[in-house]
Amino acid sequence: MIYHLFELLKGTDFPGRYLMEFITFRAGAAFAIALLFALFVGKGMIRKLQRMQIGEEIRNLGIEGQLSKKGTPTMGGVIIIMAIMAAVLLMCNLTNIYLILMIVATLWMGAIGFLDDYRKIKYHNKEGLRGKYKVTGQVGLGLIVGITMWVAPDIIMSQNPSVTINELQEIPAQVALEEVENPAPYPLELAEHHLQYEKTPQTTIPFVKNNNFNYEWLTSWIGNEQTASTLGWIVFVFVVIIAVTAVSNGANLTDGLDGLCAGTSAIIGLALLIMAYLGGNVIYSTYLNIMYIPGTEELVVFAAAFIGALVGFLWYNAFPAQVFMGDTGSLTLGGILAVFAILIRKELLIPLLCLIFFLEDLSVMVQVGYFRFTKKRYGEGRRVLKMTPLHHHFQKAGDKSIQSLINIPKHPIPESKIVIRFWIIGILLAALTFVTLKIR
Repeated sequence: MIYHLFELLKGTDFPGRYLMEFITFRAGAAFAIALLFALFVGKGMIRKLQRMQIGEEIRNLGIEGQLSKKGTPTMGGVIIIMAIMAAVLLMCNLTNIYLILMIVATLWMGAIGFLDDYRKIKYHNKEGLRGKYKVTGQVGLGLIVGITMWVAPDIIMSQNPSVTINELQEIPAQVALEEVENPAPYPLELAEHHLQYEKTPQTTIPFVKNNNFNYEWLTSWIGNEQTASTLGWIVFVFVVIIAVTAVSNGANLTDGLDGLCAGTSAIIGLALLIMAYLGGNVIYSTYLNIMYIPGTEELVVFAAAFIGALVGFLWYNAFPAQVFMGDTGSLTLGGILAVFAILIRKELLIPLLCLIFFLEDLSVMVQVGYFRFTKKRYGEGRRVLKMTPLHHHFQKAGDKSIQSLINIPKHPIPESKIVIRFWIIGILLAALTFVTLKIR
């Protein structure tokens, strides 16, 4: 709202009328608004959840300190969603197609998570919404995002733009470079950027020259150019669905320790913010020889609001937690991160950047698969890990009563230490993601 208000003031003499044109200013403001909103509104929301007796149902898994969490207010993800939306509605350009898709993703996954938490509270069990309904919702979001990127005329990109520096000429004295957002390492007046916009299902991959991959290459063998292009977009939509489902479920499984999912998501969000900032700026994308995607600079403001909301939520969610985010938060966080990465054409970097989420996913799948296999073959189910999801494995003491292939560490690790170590791993993975883009 504030952004659009300042748009109306451009033709006036109102001081600071061009302030909203600076992405960095709006991103900083969005971060602060979301953080403060989560801090001050979160406190009242927690009290309200306590009065409504909306507490977490806890099963006894034999983990130290677990039963003490019983009754802690859940559905705190509502705080995160409200904080994000408050900052976005105030500081963002609401006509931007990328921002619209992020708002849809936030509210869509928030609604699915809310229904899941509501059923758990209403029926006093851990089942919640059936898995098939969750997956249907995730697939639906993937279809919306993928098809919109396919047909929307505003969603275009320019792969690896180049620049020509013209001969040095006298620069007018009235040019104020401090008024230009993201000044170039050379005078802007001398730079001529060569941009060729395309409507293709192209994405970023590591370890290759120019870091580009076009899904149409997978279907080019068909011969008919139009058919191959259509099938390439269909493959892209399929990848979008897989990414949204996998990351959303991974974040959901990661939400098992105080501050784990929120902190990990904030780290991933910061890495994506930097990628969106660089890819949405023609100067930096040219300088770094990366894909330029006009319009995605607005996602920087959204990412700042996202991180601010998570930092504010961590004030209450850090060990020992005063509130849990519930599926309302975890499913939403995963959906936001997946859609954000897809919009800036970084979905194939998700396996490394979001590796913690995928390991949580994989630990459950491997555990269940191995248990069923050994039970069918030996008549008794055996385990790979002491307990899943993965973070619980480190909380469980190793003893002979637990027949697992991996029985270390022998002694349980304190919850807060596990969370901090997962955060450190998340920072390392974010750094490695950037490093892979420069190894060509």
